[in-house]
Amino acid sequence: MPEATESRVVPFASGTIELRWSDVTHRGRRRENNQDAVLSAFPLFVVADGMGGHIGGEIASSRTIERLSAAVAAGEVSPATIESALEQAVDDIASHTETTDDGTGTTVTGVFLDLTGDDPTWVTLNIGDSRVYLFRDGALAQVTTDHSVVQELISAGRLSPEEAENHPYGNVITRAVGPSDGVVPDYVRLEVLDGDRFVICSDGLTKELTDYGILHFLLQHEDPTEAVDAMLEAALENGGRDNVTIIVLNVARTDSSPAAD
Repeated sequence: MPEATESRVVPFASGTIELRWSDVTHRGRRRENNQDAVLSAFPLFVVADGMGGHIGGEIASSRTIERLSAAVAAGEVSPATIESALEQAVDDIASHTETTDDGTGTTVTGVFLDLTGDDPTWVTLNIGDSRVYLFRDGALAQVTTDHSVVQELISAGRLSPEEAENHPYGNVITRAVGPSDGVVPDYVRLEVLDGDRFVICSDGLTKELTDYGILHFLLQHEDPTEAVDAMLEAALENGGRDNVTIIVLNVARTDSSPAAD
């Protein structure tokens, strides 16, 4: 189960942002090992879901998270440093010739806080079918777009979202971080608003919980640790067919009032 909720107050030119977050990763009920990995280290919050062989997927996700963690430690998180870290991770994955091959890889999905502009912004990043959701104004929206066969069929109008839930190709992704793929994520930039909440998760959660279910637990639990704990418990009760990894990140923004004349 997750540890206590972590927090950080971030000053910027005209105010402060308080972040509160918690994460959890679990093997699930049916898998022998956990090929997911997670990074919650300000300003970067990322989930990686490995695939390819019994050990290969673990190597792919763990090396990707380690390379991204090094970028955080170096003090600069940007699309350029993220892509450099992913390139290094691909080399790491390929170097394990005894356990990895061209089919080995990992998703990498998350969000980072960009403070380089006049006003802070969030930037989401995505390769694969792990997801970033944004809870804003009482509604939940998926920010990232899955790189999957099923999503391509939905986008082409050949499959409804309801039909996609039990599609035989539901686990087939079209992009990953690995020897046979590129390492440039899709990015989406978002403004920073008071009261926003992010859910970053592997498909082990979304296989077991609908978007409505995720929303339900966010509404029930304001504290991030309580929210990830409740979502994990529900995912396991609903079958726990895959590894499950979840980050919940709460945002409180305070802008300084203009000085009185």
